[in-house]
Amino acid sequence: MNNRLKKMSFSTIMLWAGMFFLYAPMFILVIYSFNESKLVTVWGGFSPKWYGELFRDEQILDAVWTSLKVAFFASTMAVILGTMAAFVMTRFARGWGKMTLSNMITAPLVMPEVITGLSLLLLFVHMADLFGWPAERGMLTVWIAHSTFCAAYVAVVVASRLRELDMSIEEAAQDLGATPLKTFFYITVPMISPALIAGWLLSFSLSLDDLVIASFASGPGATTLPMVVFSSVRMGVSPKINALATLIILIVSLIAFISWYMARRADKRSRMASD
Repeated sequence: MNNRLKKMSFSTIMLWAGMFFLYAPMFILVIYSFNESKLVTVWGGFSPKWYGELFRDEQILDAVWTSLKVAFFASTMAVILGTMAAFVMTRFARGWGKMTLSNMITAPLVMPEVITGLSLLLLFVHMADLFGWPAERGMLTVWIAHSTFCAAYVAVVVASRLRELDMSIEEAAQDLGATPLKTFFYITVPMISPALIAGWLLSFSLSLDDLVIASFASGPGATTLPMVVFSSVRMGVSPKINALATLIILIVSLIAFISWYMARRADKRSRMASD
């Protein structure tokens, strides 16, 4: 009994230590977002003025809007490409073609972002020389670049789900007269929808957070939020960045809480239905 209490106390200590290590920096950042001083490391009194300065900064607001648009379209395209790649990886017969495709899809997962960004930059430059497109790098090239590396993450997530499916359900649908395409959209897609949602959210987070690849693929007319934050940090951290980070933490926390609450309600309903 004493050993069990010791283990519980040790686990509790490690839990709180891990929580403190993860969330103490965020807590300090939130506090200093209300710092009146221009120096982020010197407390000058409580003031919310930097939130007003943030919403008056057109450069940051434009970068936020650009990042959200790129992340939305890139994650959507990544889900489409990643799902097709995952379907090939799991449903086609074994062979050198399938093995080569699987290796090529998973390569961006371990490839350094600098190499990925540089290769995409060279691709866009050579395409512009040969075909005249893209005429200049901007939001479109960033969208293509993010869709490329996010599709690899979606393919891994969706492929793991496809391997767990019972193919007899799809075979039964085809025996009843459904075409393969109709079977995919009416049978397979609903069953893998949790993986599709997870892949979309993962791609959205990766695209919103990316700095290296966007720096290579973007042009003067398309500056994402990480690029603006990085450039401002190099010139000196502004308290407006603390306010922006606090708002992002608040939004992410609200989304996480709503997701947890909805999952809890769904679990309760399923338990009541089973009883």
